[in-house]
Amino acid sequence: MAEIRQLSAYEVAALIESQPAMEKVDVRTEQEQEIAAIAGFRLLDQKYHDELMLLDRDTPMLFQCHHGIRSQQAALYFRQQGFTTLYNLQGGIDEWSVLIDSSVPRY
Repeated sequence: MAEIRQLSAYEVAALIESQPAMEKVDVRTEQEQEIAAIAGFRLLDQKYHDELMLLDRDTPMLFQCHHGIRSQQAALYFRQQGFTTLYNLQGGIDEWSVLIDSSVPRY
């Protein structure tokens, strides 16, 4: 079964730059996204979930949440659906705010 690669905020920033076409999945709530968001990430609602399920199983997917736990669970779910190139932002958007973009509010 595919490995879910745990990436630091620095590694995620580099990955986003090198692979802009990957799916960037935000598994937080709408309320959380209103407080803070990383550009390019899309909330995992039912419509987006259904779109993702139609993709090639080799499509790279990057997951993020507040601290990296819910996003890990989402990545596990997509691995069970047969996806093979999965990444999780360790420390979540909170780590991103601290290390990469201080304009993203912490909460």
